[in-house]
Amino acid sequence: MRIVGAGLGRTGTLSLKLALEKLTGGRCYHMVEVFASPEHLSLWRGAGDGRTPDWRALFRGYDSVVDWPAASFWPELMRAFPDAIVLLSLRDPDSWWRSAHDTIFPSIRRAPAPFREMIESIFAARFTDALEDRDACIAAYERHNAAVRRGVPPERLVTWRASDGWGPLCKALGLPIPAEPFPHANSTEDFLARIASMAAERD
Repeated sequence: MRIVGAGLGRTGTLSLKLALEKLTGGRCYHMVEVFASPEHLSLWRGAGDGRTPDWRALFRGYDSVVDWPAASFWPELMRAFPDAIVLLSLRDPDSWWRSAHDTIFPSIRRAPAPFREMIESIFAARFTDALEDRDACIAAYERHNAAVRRGVPPERLVTWRASDGWGPLCKALGLPIPAEPFPHANSTEDFLARIASMAAERD
């Protein structure tokens, strides 16, 4: 594991997944992997309830991890993978709230029970369960980011915003900047279209 992502969802994490896979040549674990591997739901639900999974077994075959649910467990992952860089992806709090409120939070309510219960368990333990409360969510978001900045040794921490592109990632990994543009994926429109497609498949 080379990169442990501590940034919460809607901070450019799907773009980071694509970028890190390009840079490392390896796989990056993201929430989309949970959709594709339903057997992971019980492991993450257990983690939310305080039952620590075997992190190395869970992430076998992956070079990096970003996004929820893993970002909520950055302290454990930082210890499990002591040589990994900790990547904190950031976004303006108000912009983050609008995006999360329009995408992730309503999708949780409509999700199948096992997935919804997993996320609700983790959010209640490590974020907030008041997902309709703007102030509570922004406070949880800022609290999370402050804890990462406080808890990660400076030599291991890389902060990143979408406007930064390849630079901080390539510097941290000691790699040249690719000639191609930085990937930008999972806009609000993209997210909603994907959720609608998944719902249609379930129906």
